[in-house]
Formats: sequence, C-alpha cells, structure tokens
Amino acid sequence: MDKQQRATAYWKENIKYLFILLSIWFIVSYGCGILFKDELNAIKLGGFELGFWFAQQGSIYVFVILIFVYVRLMNKLDKKYGYDK
Repeated sequence: MDKQQRATAYWKENIKYLFILLSIWFIVSYGCGILFKDELNAIKLGGFELGFWFAQQGSIYVFVILIFVYVRLMNKLDKKYGYDK
C-alpha cells in the first residue's frame, strides 16, 4: 500500500469513527434529553428525573467519555497505519 492509499484509508476510518461517536452523542443529548424525556422522567436518579438529568448533566458526561474513547481509537488507528512515530 503506497503513502496516498494509506492516508486515504486512514482518513476514511477516522471519519467512520467520528460519525459513530457523534451519532451516539446526538442520540444521548437530543434523544434522551428532548425526545424521550417524558419516558425517562419516570425514572429517578439522585432525586432528579432521568430526562432532566440527561438534559443537564448526562450528555456532558457522555461527551467527555466519548472524547476518551476517540483518543483510544485514534491511538490504535495511528499504530495500525504507522503514524504513531
């Protein structure tokens, strides 16, 4: 695999990871905080309704976790394509 093909494959895999992780974040922040709020409010977490918690805190926590997941995935991707040097 030449340098250009390796770079293209690396970029495609990177975009795939970004799409998946941002989709998860969208589902959690928009879905749980807005669309499914009424269903989630039947569950209490720390004295607060779960829909409210996702809208205020949960999506932020998920975003931070996704950052760490992205870093780990990118480190593996860098090693796979030889960009870790």
